Amino acid sequence: MRAARPKVAAGRPGGGNLAVNRLASVFELIDHVGVAVSDLGRATSLYEGTFGMPVVHRETVESQGVEALLLEVGDGHVELLRPLGPDTAVGRFIAKRGEGIHHVAYRVEDIDATLATLKESGVELIDSEARVGIWGSRVAFLHPKATGGALTELVEPVGGDWRDRGESR
Repeated sequence: MRAARPKVAAGRPGGGNLAVNRLASVFELIDHVGVAVSDLGRATSLYEGTFGMPVVHRETVESQGVEALLLEVGDGHVELLRPLGPDTAVGRFIAKRGEGIHHVAYRVEDIDATLATLKESGVELIDSEARVGIWGSRVAFLHPKATGGALTELVEPVGGDWRDRGESR
């Protein structure tokens, strides 16, 4: 059985369109995957106890209506999100879709420049300006309609790499 060949767009070295190639260098790496959960204790037992991912931070983010728990995995982390109530974004997500992957977050060096580039490229933004996220990072969300159905978060860490902060349970 032959492996499928990657599709290459005509007329561009390396394929793809200009907007996608220009944005590819804007995202540094996958920072984390956000998972919506109803029971943080049960989810923590699975991710920490069964999967062996150490907890590196726990924080309540009132402005986003969540209790968040970060677990280390490789160069990134899994962010477990428990809604503080049914009328929060994560609470509505769980009510509509059930528990599961809520968003994918990409680390960026300069969130303001990234948002400007995305807006200029016609990408629909939920947040036109960054807001404060977990650990004081600057975050903004892109609309799922603009990203193939996936809620996408941009993260600009404040104060360096999150792993240098030590465990804060």
